[in-house]
Amino acid sequence: MSAVSSLEDRVRRLEDRKAIEELAVLYGFIMDERDEEGIRQIFCEDATLRSQDGVFAAKGIEEIVKTYLGRFAALGPTNHFSHGHVIRFDENDPDVATGLLASHAEVTRDGVAMQVALRYKDVYRRVDGRWRFADRLMSYMYYMPIAELAEGLGDRDSVRAYGDRRPADWPEVLYSEPGDSFLRAYV
Repeated sequence: MSAVSSLEDRVRRLEDRKAIEELAVLYGFIMDERDEEGIRQIFCEDATLRSQDGVFAAKGIEEIVKTYLGRFAALGPTNHFSHGHVIRFDENDPDVATGLLASHAEVTRDGVAMQVALRYKDVYRRVDGRWRFADRLMSYMYYMPIAELAEGLGDRDSVRAYGDRRPADWPEVLYSEPGDSFLRAYV
């Protein structure tokens, strides 16, 4: 491989990384604006949308859109924002990558102001020259009324979005048996 080709490959990889980072940020804007067409633009036709707690389990773009439209019906204003994003490219396929994204959201659910700490475990695929979500797995550290945040942050049952108290999905090290962490693939 020539130095020029290597440099071209490296530049392409930087462009891909930036496009995937923008995809993750764009997701938040699309959710906040309830943009149905935007959902169709950022997910692959055969994508999956899942949540670690099992509440979300949609396959294909039509199920994904239906899932989000149902979610929007329970939510008032939302404000999603992304934090750190770790991306790894598939060494065997330049059109596939995986990622971990840290995120928070401020939401109004059934008239109650809530804050959510989210992590997304993603698979991205380039389709027609654009990066899209091929699989998105959401998990929660907490999803609770803002008024309960100070006392509830350390509570194992910190997911309170559904009218009950459910266990947090992470930090996994606190809530699971010792063993291999999913993070090993990224570190």
